[in-house]
Amino acid sequence: MVCVTMTMKKLLTVTSNRIFFGIHMEKVPTFNVKLPSRSFTKRFMMESVPPELPADTVRRIAAELNCHPTDQRVALHLDEEDKLRHFRDYFYIPKMQDLPPIDLSLVNKDENAIYFVGNSLGLQPKLVKTYVEEELDKWAKIGAYGHDTGKRPWITGDECIVGLMKDIVGANEKEIVLMNGLSVNLHLLMLSFFKPTSKRYKILLEAKAFPSDHYIIESQLQLHGLNVEKSMRIIKPRQGEDLLRMEDILEVIEKEGDSIAVIMFSGVHFYTGQIFNMPAITKAGQAKGCFVGFDLAHAVGNIELHLHDWGVDFACWCSYKYLNSGAGGLAGAFVHEKHAYTIKPALVGWFSHELSTRFKMDNKLKLIPGASGFRISNPPMLLVCSLHASLEIFREATVKALRRKSILLTGYLEYLIKHYYSKDKSETKEPMVIIITPSHIEQRGCQLTLTFPNSEKNMFEELSKRGVVCDKREPNGIRVAPVPLYNSFHDVYKFVRLLTSIIHPAKTKN
Repeated sequence: MVCVTMTMKKLLTVTSNRIFFGIHMEKVPTFNVKLPSRSFTKRFMMESVPPELPADTVRRIAAELNCHPTDQRVALHLDEEDKLRHFRDYFYIPKMQDLPPIDLSLVNKDENAIYFVGNSLGLQPKLVKTYVEEELDKWAKIGAYGHDTGKRPWITGDECIVGLMKDIVGANEKEIVLMNGLSVNLHLLMLSFFKPTSKRYKILLEAKAFPSDHYIIESQLQLHGLNVEKSMRIIKPRQGEDLLRMEDILEVIEKEGDSIAVIMFSGVHFYTGQIFNMPAITKAGQAKGCFVGFDLAHAVGNIELHLHDWGVDFACWCSYKYLNSGAGGLAGAFVHEKHAYTIKPALVGWFSHELSTRFKMDNKLKLIPGASGFRISNPPMLLVCSLHASLEIFREATVKALRRKSILLTGYLEYLIKHYYSKDKSETKEPMVIIITPSHIEQRGCQLTLTFPNSEKNMFEELSKRGVVCDKREPNGIRVAPVPLYNSFHDVYKFVRLLTSIIHPAKTKN
């Protein structure tokens, strides 16, 4: 057992100018809980973190180009040097003229939209149509023979592509299953991992978890006849803060862990964009005897994950956001191999049965150990096709390289916004843009959540009319997510110019 105070001091020594997870040392309580080792923590801190901070990169390039850091030449130079820029051509980029809310008097109708909503629905890979048409053609020509023929036999279609998920989530192939939708998978996992007793009956989650997660946890508690108010333990940010502090999460786990059956957190919070320290939460929770799981909807394809090495008990994710599989795309789930023979699905079906004897039809279940045993039905092949097309792009690009670009891309966006609309300008009653997403690059992925406290304009509507595709989330946030697979640095530059044209029309006339 190690003292949290000492461990956090170690975690804080990342570099001379970086703070790991922004922990406030002066208010850290002293209590004992088993946390990750130094090597374990180092792994979580991502090998892809660049050697210099994004703001330093922007200033350095501006100095080399002999221009101001906000100059368009910086964005163009960053795009020229971007080794991943060709992946943009792998996707269909919507045109201005095709967007429903567009005001054609404000845009060039033939230009590409600025698509910053990959955190809600990723763009369509061009290869999707080819793969879907292959299966439609197979169905048309050979009918039922397609079940065991071709590069994606329909009986094992999901198994044919599951290996492409390994590096994205950091797991062994047998720990991953592709099935259903995220909410269905979370229900199935909770049915197996949440086994409340008279002493251990709570589920711990973060405040303002995604509504589906909240409803699932509520219904799971009700299913067991538990009092939701007493059994649903929600951790809230401190008064006046938007983000959860790591020390507060650890304190709750330490103090109440003996009564917590399952810790169920997001990997990345959907609204704030905050990355939660998954290995530390996992270690702390398991040290108190809790199962620890994560909803990775906003983490998968966005940040590096090492679910197996972190020892996470279970996880689930959708694939239509950063994984670009299309609306309602095939979701995924993870069950750590340590549970392969001890945690069994509460609900089973034909595809829970071992393939070698599945077609004997003797109604004697031979359960597949681990994650694959949680499958109930045969895979939806058209959804397999769209996910397959995207996962092949990830294999070529690699998660590490994408994360490295993402840090700089989002950092560039943050730099420009802070330059024009920092908190300091509020004193002069200048329009202000507040970024509620963490400022430390280790604590966030692609997304920045923006608020406009002293603007009288509907910023979401104004941006939408000008071809910026982002989204609005109550109470007052606009989520902006430059995705490294298909967004450019020039997209970021143009977005900030459009933002300025709305806030300060006179400044952008020239």
